Order: sequence, then C-alpha cells, then structure tokens
Amino acid sequence: MIIKEKLTYKDALNNEFEGVIAWDDSYTEQKPGILVSHMWSGQSEFEVQKAEALAKLGYVGFAIDNYGKGRRANGPEEAQKLMDELDQNRPLLLSRMLLAVNTLKKHGMVNASKIGAIGFCFGGKCVLDLARSGSDIKGVVSFHGLLDPPNPHPNKKIKSAILVLHGWEDPMALPDDMVKLSQEMNGLAADWSVHVYGRTGHAFTNPKAKFPEKGLFFQPKSNKRSWHAMTSFFKEIFD
Repeated sequence: MIIKEKLTYKDALNNEFEGVIAWDDSYTEQKPGILVSHMWSGQSEFEVQKAEALAKLGYVGFAIDNYGKGRRANGPEEAQKLMDELDQNRPLLLSRMLLAVNTLKKHGMVNASKIGAIGFCFGGKCVLDLARSGSDIKGVVSFHGLLDPPNPHPNKKIKSAILVLHGWEDPMALPDDMVKLSQEMNGLAADWSVHVYGRTGHAFTNPKAKFPEKGLFFQPKSNKRSWHAMTSFFKEIFD
C-alpha cells in the first residue's frame, strides 16, 4: 500500500514549506528518493500524484514546495507573480531546491546516496538549476521545462545525469533554446540527453492543459513516452 504524508520543513530563516512524501509500506530497506518540482502555480494534486506514481515504481517520491506553506496560485496572474519571485532570484530558487534535497535525504525510508529529481514546466528549470549547481544528486529529468540558465552561470562541474523531455512545438522553449542548452551542456562536459516529441507543445503531461492556440496542450502519446523514458533513466542511474 502506498503511504502518503505531509512533510513540513524549514529554511534557515524559519520559513515553512509543506511537501508530500510517498512510499510503499512493503519496503524492507531504504530506497532511492526522487523530488517532484512543481509547475508555476505551486504544488498541487498533479505533483502529489507523480510522487505516488514514483512510489509505485519502488522509489520514495517527494512533491516539494518551493513557494512556502499555503502559497499557491489561484490563476495565471498569481502564478506568474509567485514564479517571478524565484525566476528573478535564481540563488534563492537554488537554495529552496537544496533545502528540499537535504530534507529528502534525512527521511528514514530514503537511501541518501541515491537521489534524483523531476520537474514540470517551471519545475523543469528548477531541477536543471539543481544540476547546474554541482549538486551530487544522481540525475534530473525536465518535462517540458524552461531551459534558460542562471546569469551569471555557476560554471560548476555537473555531476548529475540530465534528461530533457521536450515538445518540439513548445513556445516557451524554442529550437534555438535547445541548441543553446546543448552548447551549455557540452561546454560543461555534462552527461545529458534530450528526447524531442513531435506535434507536442508545452505542458504535454498535464490533462488540464487545453490551450492549443497558445501551444499548451495535453499530448497523451508524448505523456506516456516521456514517463517511460524517465523510468528507464532512473533504472539506469540507480542500478
């Protein structure tokens, strides 16, 4: 049976964050832990369901909270404001990600030497920044993520394997952005891969994305294929 619990954690300034952690109660030993970094609107049932799905694969899933306890967007305007707070302060964004990593490592069901992270949309940017920081986590996966690097760039040795799962028609990460990412990753000698899905836009894993005129739409085939790619990726890096 999948166990799901709220997990409150604090930063050095005593700000509270509330994540949701999930694991299978049949586990008899510590398992790899995988963070789930949320979209621009904040942690939601979408990310919690992904944490549960990871638990069903044999991991400990942790739907993290980068905005703070109770801070969730009720619409696009609020979501933009919340995201901008971190997007315009990338060191703060990174500190929130590292806080979540350390919180997950301390959980009793987690093998702290085997940590990964996945992120969706803005959450994709968050996990890529985590890798860019030189963090020792094993690997990160970006689903239809935002790809622009921090400025100034940390220029750290990237220790994490990187998998980017991208819709070719994503208006928020254009083909030129993919080229820039490839140049960035090659320049840092990173272990990186990109899967590109045709006829696929932004937010392709989200069944609630129904704005094809804006390039935001659910794509069932790409959703299924990207999840399969993620499972193969983590099986490889954790084995």
